[in-house]
Amino acid sequence: MTYAMARASKAYANIGAQTSVEAASPHRLIQLLYAGAIDRISRARGHMQRNDVADKGLCISRAIDIVDSLRASLDTRHGHPLAHNLESLYDYMCRRLLQANNDNDVAPLDEVSHLLAELKSAWDAIPSELHRGAPEVFDTQMGNAQVVGA
Repeated sequence: MTYAMARASKAYANIGAQTSVEAASPHRLIQLLYAGAIDRISRARGHMQRNDVADKGLCISRAIDIVDSLRASLDTRHGHPLAHNLESLYDYMCRRLLQANNDNDVAPLDEVSHLLAELKSAWDAIPSELHRGAPEVFDTQMGNAQVVGA
């Protein structure tokens, strides 16, 4: 493939990705974030095994950015334990990714990838009728529904 063709192909892929993000529902955006983080971690693992330090660091940095975006999407205003537990888990994941980068160790990468895959699997299992917004949790003490967040 020529340089011009490769560049055009990459530009087309970027436009396709941007279009899918712009048209995505909030539910789909979270799915894309999970998939993107898992992909970046997989790439970082490969770069680590090939001793490609610069690209490893870039992929880990991008994975941390994505996990931070997941954390930022949480609605913790209502004090729901699920949102706070996810916030703590995302914080843990970021620390493990930093450790993987510093120690040049694949074990933390594999751990975080596994955790993200579990979360993505649970997120993918949410019934489609709940995809329009954040799932609601009934608060029996307050007698009303609360939005939990991603």
